[in-house]
Amino acid sequence: MGADKFLDGVLVLDFSRVLAGPFCTMTLGDLGARVIKIEPLSGDEARGMGPFRDGQSLYFACVNRGKESISLNLKDPRIRAAVQELAGRADVLVENYRPGTMQRLGLGYERLATRNPELVYLSLSGFGQTGPYADRGAYDVIVQALSGLMSITGPEGGPPTRVGASLGDLVPALYGVIAVLAALLQRQSSGRGTWIDLGMLDSVFAVLENALARFQASGENPSPLGNRHPSITPFSTFAAADGPIAIACGNNGLFARLCNALGADPLAEDPRFASNALRTRNQAELARAIESRLAAGTTADWERRLLAAGIPAARVNQISDLLTDEHLRERGMLTRLNLDGDAGAITIPGTPMRAMGFDRTVAERAPMLGEHTASVLIEMAGVSPAALQELLDDQVAGDGGAARN
Repeated sequence: MGADKFLDGVLVLDFSRVLAGPFCTMTLGDLGARVIKIEPLSGDEARGMGPFRDGQSLYFACVNRGKESISLNLKDPRIRAAVQELAGRADVLVENYRPGTMQRLGLGYERLATRNPELVYLSLSGFGQTGPYADRGAYDVIVQALSGLMSITGPEGGPPTRVGASLGDLVPALYGVIAVLAALLQRQSSGRGTWIDLGMLDSVFAVLENALARFQASGENPSPLGNRHPSITPFSTFAAADGPIAIACGNNGLFARLCNALGADPLAEDPRFASNALRTRNQAELARAIESRLAAGTTADWERRLLAAGIPAARVNQISDLLTDEHLRERGMLTRLNLDGDAGAITIPGTPMRAMGFDRTVAERAPMLGEHTASVLIEMAGVSPAALQELLDDQVAGDGGAARN
């Protein structure tokens, strides 16, 4: 018997675009759901975002693999009726328009739940459906700024800095997956779906770790610390002869081993470094002492020596290094994404979810705009083949008129 997908048989309608919603629905697809992406006639805005290869957006392809695409003008009442029919058969609907947009299109939760009370409906907006910020537009950099994440990121003494990956989108995307899965589980006993109101700002604020607690304990706003940790030392990157190496020692035993591996046993007995709290208080002096030893060797040499001593250590990979990383390859994290036409293929991250008996293969391509419009409308929306072409021909060019969340 072959391995199963956890969400086999679950139908997801994806009204989202750009990143947060599409990453959420792609992850549900990786878990086995059938994901039908509803795009305006002009397509998801991400189709116009680079990088490109042979005119194709790799940005779009990387977060929409395995989906079906139907391209529709939701301003047309006949199209809306067909989509309402489709929603009547769905298990999950995900949208990331500004609050009120789906209601104006006749696709709000209250209307669809009357027809399909088992529907799990996720609204993933910038600031949620309520509150004084609800009508604002949101992008990752806006959320990173408002959440405080930017204020604690960057070089010590430097300006607030955006995290290099779009965590303002990706963190809420994963909270969205969690919420949808929980709602599907609860539906098994209640027989009813629900409306999930998820805000990007709420989600990023929720993962600030202990920054809020640190302010309340000290009365001082946390500030950027570079690569070091505010309360664990040593826990940072340190300069070796040819570049930086990351070292993390979260307890006295690891610190003693580090001192021994560096040939600096007296550091372990130095009263300034006798506890983690003292090491953190005197982190600058300790960093200088560590780097004076690391200067004698390369990052590759020190990585081997420190790992052999049982000390968490790592070179700082460039993105190009990841394509040949033997661990990522063995873990199935380097997967192929085929592009249309002569554009070839690229390597993208696979799914990190592994479980006994779980099929973790992922789809190898993203859909072309409107590739599945005809087949989906006939199969699932009650549109007859005879009426299909007339319906599609009559669509007024446009994108459905909804703004980015």
